Amino acid sequence: MTGASSSSLASSGDQTSLVLLADDPLPYPTLSLADLTLHLTHLGLTAPDLGSAMSPVLEALVERTAAVGAGYFQLRDASLTYHARAVSGVMPQGVAMDAILAHGLPHQLPLIQALNTATGPLFFDDTRLQPQAAGFPDLGVLALTAVPIRNRQGVLVGALLSHVFEAHLWTLYERQTLATVMGLVALLAARLDAEEREQAAHESALRAVGLMLEARDAETQGHTDRATELAGRLGARLGLNSQELRDLRWGAYLHDIGKMAIPDLILHHPGALDQKARAQMQEHVLQGALLAQQLSFLPRTAHDVIMGHHEHWDGGGYPHGLSGEAIPLPARIFAVCDVYDALISVRPYKHAWSRAEAVAHLVMSRGSQFDANMVDALLAILQEDHEDLGAVG
Repeated sequence: MTGASSSSLASSGDQTSLVLLADDPLPYPTLSLADLTLHLTHLGLTAPDLGSAMSPVLEALVERTAAVGAGYFQLRDASLTYHARAVSGVMPQGVAMDAILAHGLPHQLPLIQALNTATGPLFFDDTRLQPQAAGFPDLGVLALTAVPIRNRQGVLVGALLSHVFEAHLWTLYERQTLATVMGLVALLAARLDAEEREQAAHESALRAVGLMLEARDAETQGHTDRATELAGRLGARLGLNSQELRDLRWGAYLHDIGKMAIPDLILHHPGALDQKARAQMQEHVLQGALLAQQLSFLPRTAHDVIMGHHEHWDGGGYPHGLSGEAIPLPARIFAVCDVYDALISVRPYKHAWSRAEAVAHLVMSRGSQFDANMVDALLAILQEDHEDLGAVG
């Protein structure tokens, strides 16, 4: 077995990423159980997500008990499996553990079945002798604790596990420690799980609006998802964190929401627009900003995408003629992705360009319409995807 740094599993959309936490030892053994609870409560209530909130709890269990490692597994409704959100200490190694981290604990697992009916923490001194812990000896886990975490309706929504790689008789102090943190974990899980579900609901609703706008705008089916996904990849390449990437996605879904106020005669015009119609079309940005202001939960960054994705690096864009870094970074990221996908798609006023032609346009507009850094980073992504860039020097 090899050691592992404390970690949290931060979710973004449907993807989960492992984030290493600090290795500095925390002074948990010096705190009483009451003080420990207050300390962990403060950390949990200020944590931005469930994984971050659970990590200090797991670290405390490793510090205060014989457990060498611990993990928090959260129910994912669609799959009826419990997925790792945070882990700390030394974890089991091997194919079986890799499968658990990738796919979660299934609800048919004997331990999950036992937690469904448990009224408190479960303690297994020797997993080889206890059927409810079946499967864990195969991981090398010979002693185990399991705490059921339920929502207000009594549904099992999480499992807090800690383990030892040898048989261990759990002491009264260790049992008291588990009982002490059980209520805290339930509180944190309930609050943050509810917040994450709300965020997921917002995401689904905003994507639905984006798809509706796409259909009305007669855009090629899938443009919204493709441009949003590409912008997310570009944002990740540029170092945006999970919250910034979420805000970028939300702005991308709503980037053309102002087109709801544009008449079909202009929106579906088959050729170039005259000056008056073009001015009316450009009004969709300001209209979109007004509509977005009605969504109180929408973050500032998402508004920046809506307002700024038609601004040009050289100041020749609209609605405010911003230039350079005065254009918010999320807007610069999305603009180049939006244009690239629009160019390779059929529109009422144009045929689909080849990928090489679209890339050539990005290169030509590098430093004028688009931030050169955005173009270079996007071209690197496309190159990695083995796009046919042969026409581009």
